[in-house]
Amino acid sequence: MKAVILAGGLGTRLRPLTYTIPKSLVPVAGKPLVTRIIDSLPASVDTVVLAVSYMRDALEDYFVTNPPGRKVVLVNETSPLGTGGALKNVREHLDESFIALNGDCLSSLDLKQMVRAHRENGGIGTVALWKVDDPSAFGVVEMDASNRIFSFQEKPKREEARSNLINAGVYVFEPEILDFIGKGVVSLEREVFPRVLEYGLLGHRFEGYWVDCGTRESLLKAQGIMLAHEGHKVSGCTVDPSASISPPDLLRGCKVGSCNLGPNVVAEEGVQVLDGAAVSNALLMRGAIIGKGAVVRDSIIGPGKQLVEGEKAVEVVLAERY
Repeated sequence: MKAVILAGGLGTRLRPLTYTIPKSLVPVAGKPLVTRIIDSLPASVDTVVLAVSYMRDALEDYFVTNPPGRKVVLVNETSPLGTGGALKNVREHLDESFIALNGDCLSSLDLKQMVRAHRENGGIGTVALWKVDDPSAFGVVEMDASNRIFSFQEKPKREEARSNLINAGVYVFEPEILDFIGKGVVSLEREVFPRVLEYGLLGHRFEGYWVDCGTRESLLKAQGIMLAHEGHKVSGCTVDPSASISPPDLLRGCKVGSCNLGPNVVAEEGVQVLDGAAVSNALLMRGAIIGKGAVVRDSIIGPGKQLVEGEKAVEVVLAERY
């Protein structure tokens, strides 16, 4: 079976970090986002097709040195094509049922179970659905008692929403859906799905967690979820005995002085957190230096970025190069 990851975005909401790192390679609790998505795929998926454009070379280099145990095919988009156009662009690789995933979301969805439900229920496609309190920022889905979708509502006012189930950006499709995708920029959600309802488009609800990792806030939320599931880990670090560390955190190959650190902090190799600093709910990327008495909270500090003594980074993304 094949899976397609739609990873062509520029990562604009994570700038300036994504000026030098593609969003797919931004780490989430020690693993690049794209690796976590690939790891979530069923064992039956032997080929992963990445629809990419921005910083393709960086992704190619990553997979050469970090093979995921499955065949990876990168297909370039010379210009943005939308979710539907991106699938059409990789059509030559899709000759049977396939999984498609947005490249910036992590969830607890059991894809093996979803594939099984798709095959049992039939139809041209199955859409993963997530329940939210306020669906006004999302595409809302209505379905009947047999889980068959019969309408979509795009970003309704909260009081006008016809359901609280939203499209989670994960699908199982039959290749015939590609026949309904035209040339150029095409949206699956707005242009394709309404046209295929009569061919059986089903919903698949799941529980647990679902996070869109495209913003600083949501990326750190995903990091916190992963740390809670995977536990507190410290390896290869030098830690001052007087440091106050609140788990869960992931600390690898870093130097921690007499400071307050945690919870929900990831510090990569070469990071230094000096005396008197206070760091919480943060991602400190390779080689970052947090100066004496500096404060980092709800923030991402990019590779090699240095905070001077007493500097504060609160609810920001900082990178060495802009």
